[in-house]
Amino acid sequence: MTPDPRTPETPETPETPDHQAPDYDRAEKTIDSEIDPGVRAVVVAVLVMLLLLTLALPHTGSVSGFDVLSGNDAALADAIALPSRVFVWFVTVFAVVASVLALVTRIWALAWIALAGSAIASVFGMLSIWSRQTLPADSTASGPGIGLVIGWILVVALTFQWLKAVWNKTTAQLDAQERRRAASVEAEQNSRWAGPVLGRPTDRKP
Repeated sequence: MTPDPRTPETPETPETPDHQAPDYDRAEKTIDSEIDPGVRAVVVAVLVMLLLLTLALPHTGSVSGFDVLSGNDAALADAIALPSRVFVWFVTVFAVVASVLALVTRIWALAWIALAGSAIASVFGMLSIWSRQTLPADSTASGPGIGLVIGWILVVALTFQWLKAVWNKTTAQLDAQERRRAASVEAEQNSRWAGPVLGRPTDRKP
């Protein structure tokens, strides 16, 4: 069917910067709020699994990490000090749970939480080993167990892995972020002036 020439065609309404800006903003926020650990994600996952295994190993004498975590009679009988309790809890909450959530969601904030918690756990792990090595001479408590020593080494390694992951943003992410900013500015200027962004008025087509 031939359209009536007398009927004026309705011009398409160009998208305004108000409609475009949120898209760019959301894309930028997504890039800024996510991490891309790459192959390092496999290393972190392996370290988390090994940390879980160390909780089943003796942390002192016959007391396992799970005994320290629950604070049962076995842990009380071996005079588990506060640094050991804090270390095990920080390993469970931050080095394990927060790390798994950060790997699954790739949220930047969760990676920072896992990093901070793992760093604090590293300090308390060192204090835990020191406290088990400096027992009174008349104490019948045991020294540091293999689970405590290996767990401390693993949480230190995990801390360095998260430190690299949160600071090392890939070049592709930064380039994409810059392209989105440039496209947003160009679209806003073109829509505002309805013509070339730079140039004399005579350069515009009638």
